[in-house]
Amino acid sequence: MIDSLRGAPVPGSLDVVWHAGWPSPKHDPAPEIQVHAYTEHTVILRQNKSVHYEAPFLFLLFGNDRALLLDTGASPDAAHFPLRATVDALVEDWLERHPRSDYALLVAHTHGYGDHVAADGLFADRPLTTVVGAGLDEVTAYFGLEHWPHTPGELDLGGRVLDLVPGPGHHEAALVFHDRHTGILLTGDTLYPGRLYIQDRAAYAATVERLSDFCATRPVRHVLGCHIEMSTTPDEDYPQGTTHQPDEAPLQLGPMHLDLLRRALAETAGAHGRCPCGPFVLVYRD
Repeated sequence: MIDSLRGAPVPGSLDVVWHAGWPSPKHDPAPEIQVHAYTEHTVILRQNKSVHYEAPFLFLLFGNDRALLLDTGASPDAAHFPLRATVDALVEDWLERHPRSDYALLVAHTHGYGDHVAADGLFADRPLTTVVGAGLDEVTAYFGLEHWPHTPGELDLGGRVLDLVPGPGHHEAALVFHDRHTGILLTGDTLYPGRLYIQDRAAYAATVERLSDFCATRPVRHVLGCHIEMSTTPDEDYPQGTTHQPDEAPLQLGPMHLDLLRRALAETAGAHGRCPCGPFVLVYRD
């Protein structure tokens, strides 16, 4: 058995240069999916921007009883986006090092927009696999979140426990995952170095308050969202549809960015449309 509590939150490596597309997408020599091991039991994947400009990040976390794949990317076609084959190979490799039988896979989502659920169908016939629907009723029912969005929940992968924090505002069923083993807060599209699209500003502001309160009592090493859209120059993002970002910002943010986000929301409370705020851009769509 792997002890996910000892030494938690354990350090990991973000010493990685994320592939940020290619000047000519058709001639991109990089694989469709970049794979980086943050720890032995935690893998970060990024869809190549040459496959889809959204280039979402996906996360594969291994527990004693099952693994969690968080999000399935922006492309449904295995020929162009071999997510199932990549995940199967990663699981097989992990099981070679940590043998056990009847090892399951849970596929869940940070939220239900198309660039995060497109490849769900690739896992429909996979043995010992559960794919959680991305709608609000499906999310609350599966994870037992009866008092949405006020009460958090927990997900146990077999000794590896994640806190589940309801995160509506960008999407009505958005869910933030806090991995106690690594101390990583997985925020989906709620917070990342890019354009933060706010569909419901009251719900979004409440989510940011909820996450700030949560981080005040938990060790959070990194805040990892699902995209990079900012350049390394504050306030400057790459236009939507960009397939090559040679000077993109790092993926990782920290709890201090939640405080910055909270202040930015207060300062732009009466605004509409686009509001650059340094490491991210608020985009009010309500």
